[in-house]
Amino acid sequence: MMLKSLVAASLSLFLAVGLIGSAAAEENYPSRDVYFLCPFPAGSGADVLVRFFANKISQEIGQTVVVENKPGAGGMLSLTYLAQAKPDGYTILLDGGNAVAINANLLKAPPIDAGRDIRVAATLNRMPFLLAVSGTSPYNNLTELTEAMKKAGSEATYAYSSPFAKVIGESYKVAGDLQTVDVAYKSIVDSLNDIASGSIDFAIFDPVQGLARQKDGKLKILAISTASRTHATGDLPTFREQGLDVDLSGWWAALVPAGTPEPIVEKINTWFKNISDDEDVRTFLANAGADPFYLSASEANAFYLKEIVSWGRLVEMAKIEKK
Repeated sequence: MMLKSLVAASLSLFLAVGLIGSAAAEENYPSRDVYFLCPFPAGSGADVLVRFFANKISQEIGQTVVVENKPGAGGMLSLTYLAQAKPDGYTILLDGGNAVAINANLLKAPPIDAGRDIRVAATLNRMPFLLAVSGTSPYNNLTELTEAMKKAGSEATYAYSSPFAKVIGESYKVAGDLQTVDVAYKSIVDSLNDIASGSIDFAIFDPVQGLARQKDGKLKILAISTASRTHATGDLPTFREQGLDVDLSGWWAALVPAGTPEPIVEKINTWFKNISDDEDVRTFLANAGADPFYLSASEANAFYLKEIVSWGRLVEMAKIEKK
């Protein structure tokens, strides 16, 4: 009996010490270097964004934030690495939340369950994609383009370079009752000569490339994909205000492994909230065609889970084959 009592007491003490240690670790977090994962190579646009936020968060928390580039498998390499990381808040992936949600629906046998194995701790920004035509195109608004594409039927073409862009193109086709044929490019910049020559009628651009090519006169932007106009894209009109029901946006997030303690998730969320109104953050995002986008930790993860379901339907609508 005495032996059983000693074992029980020892076990209780062990559990109590463990709980105290865990609580202390959460209270002192972060007490060492934090690692930000980037799903794209060094020097890419995504890498620039991740390093910018790493520097800002480092200043916010008084700890070094190290950027690790883990490109590969369309972003799944970094996601798998994150899912297998210790859920202690020291490994954080900065990635497009919409991209993660899309990828969750593109693989027949994904290595992780994106809705179960990872969660969103904070949202960073939100941005539209852009429907653009050649700078010398006769079309000056979406109505004119849509009328012309209806007449052209399946002889009309549009360019895209990502699943997200294709879903936007296909959504426009459904809304406008079009038969336009999609043409895939490795990079959307590769489509510029074909747009200029007229062999491609329009293209779906990310805001960085689209806005830059509008400034140099190579493109005219006829519509943005969000439901309402954004600060970063100024007076550019939406699909909806031109009579077509398209509402799709790209958004970036800070993701952590499932099981990360809630107090740590809340701290991470607070870091990004605290810097969201900084002038240099707003300027950096505006130059990339994006606006700050803040949700609480619980709101952010609920939004992410909803996006996984929504993008599943959209991928099916766009007839994108699973790999």
